[in-house]
Amino acid sequence: MRRRRSWRDASGFTLLEVMLATLLMTVILAALATVTSQWLPNWNRGIARVQRAERLAIGLERVLADLSVAEMTPMTADGKKPLFEGNELSVTFVRTAVGPNTRPGLEIIRLIEKADAQGLALVRERARFRPMPQDAQIRFTDQVVLIRAPFRVTFSYAGPDQVWQPRWRDQTQLPSQVRVAVRDGNTGQVLAVSSAAIVHVNAPAECARAKNVAACLTARLNPTADKKEEQL
Repeated sequence: MRRRRSWRDASGFTLLEVMLATLLMTVILAALATVTSQWLPNWNRGIARVQRAERLAIGLERVLADLSVAEMTPMTADGKKPLFEGNELSVTFVRTAVGPNTRPGLEIIRLIEKADAQGLALVRERARFRPMPQDAQIRFTDQVVLIRAPFRVTFSYAGPDQVWQPRWRDQTQLPSQVRVAVRDGNTGQVLAVSSAAIVHVNAPAECARAKNVAACLTARLNPTADKKEEQL
């Protein structure tokens, strides 16, 4: 009798209390699941936007850094016009080689829009520079994606006259500036991150101290005409 009374007097949970606690836990877990299902997708989308913006900033910085150090280097040993071919979706030029796996010297850089399994992307390619015929085929390697969809990049070029052009090729000097316009691929709207690269060298060394750069370039391309003028 004493044992039975001691068992009855012992503290514990009744079946009703256990059921109420289980029900309360179920309600709490259901509420947490509802809240999580609402904010987690928004959180993931926010993280994806931040990462996409960071990749865009890094890629755009690489593009501007390359364009700003373009060199006045002709394709052939006796050539007068520098290797610089630009249009709205690609630009090819020469710059000093950089990077841990490159040898000292010059390299040809091409920034071009290409399509792959994930859509359109601005790709950076390079090739070892060496004098070659004007119509020679350049073999580019080391493709690196800089900017990927939904962003698209277009180029335009301006000379000393500050007039923007969609193409720049077969010119006697490099453009003074290259505008890099970043657009939303879905709406076509130009984004605020768009910028322009100022080309540090846009004329040959012998014309650096000339009073009239245009006349120096003309004389450089037509040395015989310049000699005739001096004789006259």
